[in-house]
Amino acid sequence: MNRFVQIALLVVLGITTYVATSATYTVNEVEQVIITQFGKPIGEPVTTAGLKVKMPFVQEVNPIDKRILEWDGNPSDMPTKDKLYISVDLFARWRITDPLQYFLRLRDERSAQSRLDDILGSETRNAVAKHELIEIIRTTKDRVPLRDALLTEAEKDLNMGALVPIQKGRKLVEQEIFTAAAEKVRVFGIELLDIRFKRINYNESVRPKIYDRMISERRQIAERFLSEGNGEAARIRGNRVRDLNKAQSEAYRQVEEIRGVADAKATEIYAKAYNQSPQAVAFYEFTRTMQSYKSIIGENTTLVLSTGSDLFKFLKKMAPDGVAVSTRSDGDKR
Repeated sequence: MNRFVQIALLVVLGITTYVATSATYTVNEVEQVIITQFGKPIGEPVTTAGLKVKMPFVQEVNPIDKRILEWDGNPSDMPTKDKLYISVDLFARWRITDPLQYFLRLRDERSAQSRLDDILGSETRNAVAKHELIEIIRTTKDRVPLRDALLTEAEKDLNMGALVPIQKGRKLVEQEIFTAAAEKVRVFGIELLDIRFKRINYNESVRPKIYDRMISERRQIAERFLSEGNGEAARIRGNRVRDLNKAQSEAYRQVEEIRGVADAKATEIYAKAYNQSPQAVAFYEFTRTMQSYKSIIGENTTLVLSTGSDLFKFLKKMAPDGVAVSTRSDGDKR
């Protein structure tokens, strides 16, 4: 009998413990709770932390996170207004402000993430399609881009290396997406806190065109430098030839001046010598004539001279070997 009573007491104690456990639940500081009865929410959401009581077996606890949650979308390709395909990677922060509405429409975080994918992705596509690429990648509209210092004024007039003027900038584009998406997610009991572009890349099909344009601009600058270099080289070569001709002309002028001064000096000396001594003049004439003989008379040389020639008068009494001296009937001597 005692054994039977003990078993009965243990059973009653177990049932009591189970019922007490089913009738109580704990709410964490980072969550809020929706109580459902046969799958339907009853009462107001429980938002305060602590130990709570519910009807056992009939009612069920559905915890809902009340912290700031993260949404990180997958990169998606989309066209801009100027028909350039870019890959946009977006992220956002959100939280549940109306747990009852959230529970009725979405039930869990997985469904919420899926719905955010649809809404934020759609609004991002709409915003990107309405703006030029420069509007999306530039941070602010007042920021002035740096231009290549190597560009000439003519190239700057052609807008080479210049960016398209922007009206809004990336911050305002993000704000547009945020405003449109926040209104749509509010019906799910969700508050959208922030949205940002994490990464923007050119689509693989667009990158070659962008690179070709950049290469073309740099090639134009390189060709200009090459043309300027060739022009400068031609100018330097022209200056070198001009300076060389000028130096040669100056040298020739100086040589002729020196030669003229020397000839004048020699003539002056000859004149002074002639005036001072007729014998010296005769001796000079003789030595100069002898020097000229050495230059014009050689082996097997024939001279035709007039009898009145100054060169002939010193040959009248001379007949060296190999030199024939003869007199013609006309008075000339050979």
